[in-house]
Amino acid sequence: MSDWLESPAHAKVNLALVVGPLREDDKHEVVTVLERLSLADTIAVRRGRATHVEGFADDTLVGAALEALGSTAGTRFEARIEKRIPVASGLGGGSSDAATALRLANALLDAPLDDGRLHAIAAGLGSDVPFFLRDGAQVGTGDGTTLETVVLPRDYTVLLVLPPSGTKRATADVYRAFDERGGADGFPARAAELRDALVGIDSLADLARLPPNDLTTSPLAATLLERGAVRADVSGAGPVVYGLFADPEHARATGRRLPIRASWVVAPAERDCR
Repeated sequence: MSDWLESPAHAKVNLALVVGPLREDDKHEVVTVLERLSLADTIAVRRGRATHVEGFADDTLVGAALEALGSTAGTRFEARIEKRIPVASGLGGGSSDAATALRLANALLDAPLDDGRLHAIAAGLGSDVPFFLRDGAQVGTGDGTTLETVVLPRDYTVLLVLPPSGTKRATADVYRAFDERGGADGFPARAAELRDALVGIDSLADLARLPPNDLTTSPLAATLLERGAVRADVSGAGPVVYGLFADPEHARATGRRLPIRASWVVAPAERDCR
């Protein structure tokens, strides 16, 4: 068997999420802005005799990613997962783990798949997975898997907070509630607003122009804004709420004073996953 290849699998934050109607493929139309964070799991992959994943008993995506690539390439892989990203938090840990495992396993092939074929496998695993194969912040459209690089300021600190009642609702339930309240109404105008807000973003203060998360809200976002965050919102389907701060110590002090289950002070990832 080959030696292990290892890489961080970074968390993500949705700096904006505009959600539209249900599509014919039973996915929702979205426009979302995704940024990678320094908080990361660690993934190691090597060739093996059978697909096997250890280190995280609840994994499904890494195993599925390795099975999909292995079936295409006629090779089997083993993986190890060291978790740091909170599970079911809205930070994309499972998707990031899967994308990182795909990238590492592909590098072990004698004839690696090109980016297009790897993207197709990733898109079949989940709408967030392709993002983690790309460099830099991205705007995701369609079902979230059509990606366009966007240049954003990165000189800020991110406070991630888990609310006291931080049990994650199933993502399907969050989207169902969105549909039931008619959340998709006015989607074209909101999508245009997000596109307009992305023009000329040069500083942290400019990120405050991005529209709020369509899918779900939290009173903690308002609390973070009151305590000095430049921008605050729920990431993805939640439950984690993020606040963007100009000063790291301000972010740390805010986290210490909130009635929350847990918090993490992180930053945009210093370098991308490749």
